[in-house]
Amino acid sequence: MSFSIAGKTAIVTGAANGIGLAVARHFADQGANVMFADIDEAGLIEEVGDAAKQDDSNVRYFHGDLREKLTLANLLSATVDAFDRVDVLINASRQFISSDPLDLDDTSLDTLLQQNLMTSYRLSQVIARRMISQAEKEGNEDGQVGSIVNLSSIASCRTHCDLLAYSVSTAALDQMTRSMAVALASHRIRVNSVAFGSVMSASLQASLREEEDIRTDILASTPLGRIASASEVAEAAQFLASEGAEFMTGQIITVDGGRTLIDSASTPAH
Repeated sequence: MSFSIAGKTAIVTGAANGIGLAVARHFADQGANVMFADIDEAGLIEEVGDAAKQDDSNVRYFHGDLREKLTLANLLSATVDAFDRVDVLINASRQFISSDPLDLDDTSLDTLLQQNLMTSYRLSQVIARRMISQAEKEGNEDGQVGSIVNLSSIASCRTHCDLLAYSVSTAALDQMTRSMAVALASHRIRVNSVAFGSVMSASLQASLREEEDIRTDILASTPLGRIASASEVAEAAQFLASEGAEFMTGQIITVDGGRTLIDSASTPAH
């Protein structure tokens, strides 16, 4: 059993910053060819611009609004042009905003369903079709054809009124993971998800600077008593993308330090 992803080609969305960037960097460090994808061109250039210019580099970047269908096709084309194929898709692009259930003008649910669910769904369709055509062209009749890993949140199974839109969008993403896993199983494409709790991302660091009590609340509601690093999410994603998880599909792997095991629904899932 191998957890290696060396030589595989992966697309990682949301890769200009935060957890998406950590996943993309980790995959590249582990020997995978990685397309860093994000709408933030400046962030991508800052992180991988110089490395992407080298002919023998295993990293490239693509910037564009993945909510647009044409952009999805362009992302696939750019990846195939750079690396000839795609084996892994990591849907790490997500948005986190508060919502007011009683505000008739609040559009947060529409926004997050589009960003956190539909973008991942449409891109998964595009990439899965490519994975299937690759396998047919190569005569691949055994083993996995590809792996899709969605990054979700424990907010999908917690109740926080001010995070209604975020919770609903991540719950929908988890169900999409299960449904697509069954739909794509006959094509030997696995679909899994990493649902994480509090991770020391840029957004959480900003929240902690504004309100230090958040740290106390998080630690009190997490049995392991600490906040996760982004690399721990990246390692879980690597496992799901590797041959070591070849008989796993439709699974929601929880990386939360035990937080969902205890009753602390009043503490938001950052």
